Amino acid sequence: MGFCINCGNQHQDGVRFCRFCGTAQPSEQLLARLRAEAEQIRLLLLQMQQQQQAYAQNDAYARLEAMRLQAEAAARNQQNQQYRPPGW
Repeated sequence: MGFCINCGNQHQDGVRFCRFCGTAQPSEQLLARLRAEAEQIRLLLLQMQQQQQAYAQNDAYARLEAMRLQAEAAARNQQNQQYRPPGW
């Protein structure tokens, strides 16, 4: 069952004209092509979402690594400042 592209009333598949408003309906070939294109778009969007998630995860790891390195450097600085040999 399909729906009219103009008035939205339900009709049988393969109908060329809507029985309610008379609007020409798309052919089965066109509908098949549109469905295939819609599926391709859906797959591309899914790929893009996965890539964005991977980038976000990599970015989070990079930020955590930078924070770890900063903390280590701060700890080394603190140790160097605390240790002063006598007479210096």
